[in-house]
Amino acid sequence: MANIRAVWWRLAACLFLISCAFSPISAQAPQKRWTAKWIAYPDAPPQGAGVFHFRRMLDLPEKPRSFLVRVSADNRYRLFVNGVSVSVGPARGDMLHWRYETIDLAPYLHAGSNLFAALVWNWGELRPGAQISHRTGFLIQSDSAADAAIDSGPAWKVYWDRAYGFTPGQSDVQGYYAAAPGESVDASLYPWGWEQPGFDDSKWGAASPVSGGALPAGASAYGEAAEWQLVPRLIPLPEERTIHFAEVRRSEGVTVPRSFPAGTAALTIPANSKASLLLDQHELTMGYPVIVASGGRGAVATITFAESLYDAQNHKGNRDEIAGKTIKGLKDRIAFDGGEARHFQSLWLRTWRYVQFDIQTGAEPLRLDDVHAIFSAYPFQQRASFASDQAWIGDIWNIDWRVFRLSAFETFWDTPYYEQFQYVGDSRIESLISLYDAGDDRLMRNTIEQFDQSRISDGLTASRYPSSLPQYIPPFSLWWAAMVHDHWMYRGDADFAHRFLPGIRAVIGWYERQLDQAGQLGPMRWWNFMDWTFPRGVPPGANDGHSTAISLQFAYVLRLTADLERGVGSAAEAEHDLALADRINLAARAQSWDETRGLFADTPEKRQFSQQTNALAILSGAATQPRGVAERMLADKSITQASYYFRFYVDEALHESGMADRYLTELEPWREMLRLGLTTTLEEPEPSRSDSHAWSAHPNYHLLATVLGIRPAEPGFRAVAIAPALGELKRASGHMPVPAGEIAVDFQRRGISGLDASITLPPNMRGSFVWNGQTSPLQPGLNKIRR
Repeated sequence: MANIRAVWWRLAACLFLISCAFSPISAQAPQKRWTAKWIAYPDAPPQGAGVFHFRRMLDLPEKPRSFLVRVSADNRYRLFVNGVSVSVGPARGDMLHWRYETIDLAPYLHAGSNLFAALVWNWGELRPGAQISHRTGFLIQSDSAADAAIDSGPAWKVYWDRAYGFTPGQSDVQGYYAAAPGESVDASLYPWGWEQPGFDDSKWGAASPVSGGALPAGASAYGEAAEWQLVPRLIPLPEERTIHFAEVRRSEGVTVPRSFPAGTAALTIPANSKASLLLDQHELTMGYPVIVASGGRGAVATITFAESLYDAQNHKGNRDEIAGKTIKGLKDRIAFDGGEARHFQSLWLRTWRYVQFDIQTGAEPLRLDDVHAIFSAYPFQQRASFASDQAWIGDIWNIDWRVFRLSAFETFWDTPYYEQFQYVGDSRIESLISLYDAGDDRLMRNTIEQFDQSRISDGLTASRYPSSLPQYIPPFSLWWAAMVHDHWMYRGDADFAHRFLPGIRAVIGWYERQLDQAGQLGPMRWWNFMDWTFPRGVPPGANDGHSTAISLQFAYVLRLTADLERGVGSAAEAEHDLALADRINLAARAQSWDETRGLFADTPEKRQFSQQTNALAILSGAATQPRGVAERMLADKSITQASYYFRFYVDEALHESGMADRYLTELEPWREMLRLGLTTTLEEPEPSRSDSHAWSAHPNYHLLATVLGIRPAEPGFRAVAIAPALGELKRASGHMPVPAGEIAVDFQRRGISGLDASITLPPNMRGSFVWNGQTSPLQPGLNKIRR
């Protein structure tokens, strides 16, 4: 049998290499070969920090109908055409999958002289942990041979902007920080108007081609000599729109007009004075802060961004309250030069509810003409809704959607403020929300691909990716396999799912090698994180062997992969996975089931018990009486409780065990967030490092999937199973997108157990409706059911 398995794995590896050769990325390789050169500032340190401006004038005989270009940079760029920002990027990837954007510039061009300009920067040693980098560079190429004059090369001019500096964010922020550094700008050194056509760049030098950095003539997007292996961006450009601060909550040293900053009034800080302004957005948000200022030569402003304020004991308390509290957070700095209507915009996104300006002026007064921001995030649009007779549920729905939006940019983010890493554990939950609330799977597909690309030689994925800081959490590799199954069930793309079977089989193979003769996992290396309520997040037995929790997680995911194998892979593999899951479950029942407590213990020694282990026992099928286990798992407060994050799996276990009606009573921690004035969901119970963690936003999935009971009965939602769990609700309604269109439901309770249901299915969808143990078929269109 071992020899058969070895042959199978070698065959799978060969099939994987063949599938890569014909992957969608290869199929999307541009028809025109890469002939443009990567360019940079001559003699600038390749990996050093710096901000650079590139310009190229081009005369056009007429306004073109189409002017497609492909553009990329390292680390980041913002492209302008005739003074208008038209693209930002590149979408984050790694050196083997370096993204480029394809943009049609025709709408921004006209007959005559046109300016193409690019702002490019490298954070150097202070770059975010999620930013992979080779060296500073910029690349642009037209897709038309007739427009090749725009291609990057020595005809482009470049300027090294010494006005900028970067400062470590970790020194100002409370808790672990791995996002972008603080920025400082000296306005007296900045080349104002550089992105406008009328700017005089006669003293700028020519850009220098990066040695070895351009793809050779005749090479594909995977050219062997390229330092950046270019592949197309697979997700849309981020949304950008103007937002305004709600009010000034506190000021010192200056009189603030009532209409500042939301209105048109300017604010003047007198000469030789100090002023402090605390601005409140009223809700957490994210984007590029913009300050328009005039005068104030010699003035300096320090701008601090924070999710919330801190009291004297370093506690946050109610987020709406500011009395006796101070701000701590990431800082930017501006030194003003006295110019008129100077426009300052941060290079990178900031996250905040509160922003404090601390300003010291010199001999000239400083006038703040305008203070606002450009909100930016992945362009999700909420297409789902939930309504009920309980208003507080709507409030939870709203904060969940807000934190979800702030946790999606070019990847899913764990937290928009502190890290901006894409972790598998967070991303699985965020991906389900993207399917249920937005019906948009593009970022989810991107995420699945990136974690497949992160896998190391023994088969495991990285825990977070892209990342310049390697980290491996074996349980997260299992959640990646579950994500592939999720996508297949909700979108039905068999070809997409099939691409990842070799990687999933490699993950399963790694785990299978860790099993002992008894069917439990032995000692495991790396960081075996499951949930923060365990010490360092690691459940008992994970490091030294015999962790029931991780063994059952493995069994749970084996059942999902068996389902996937039956659908798009190999029946033999499905049988193998099911047999392995049964073996693990039998071992758990024999070694870790405690008859006295009616619960599974965290290890065979039966000293510790947890919600995590017992939720996974239900999901994996190890629990022969799942309802009883679920009841005791909720009632016994002496066992380790699940965090906000892992409550997702506890709630899934309630659904699986027939206790979904308990779901709404388990939302008390989210009601407490509302009472604390939070406008997004916490990372963990107070004191929480972060006020914004989308792994806590899963009520927006469960309100639709559990309370309204809408779940796929077949891959791709070809059929639906609707089994509402209304708890104490008298009325609940909603709608959600599915591949075939939209499902809409409306439920009205009658007495104790009666129900009037109105369910609308899209064309060609069938389904079933379950209430009080009775099942009714559902047809396309409107279905009226009275029980």
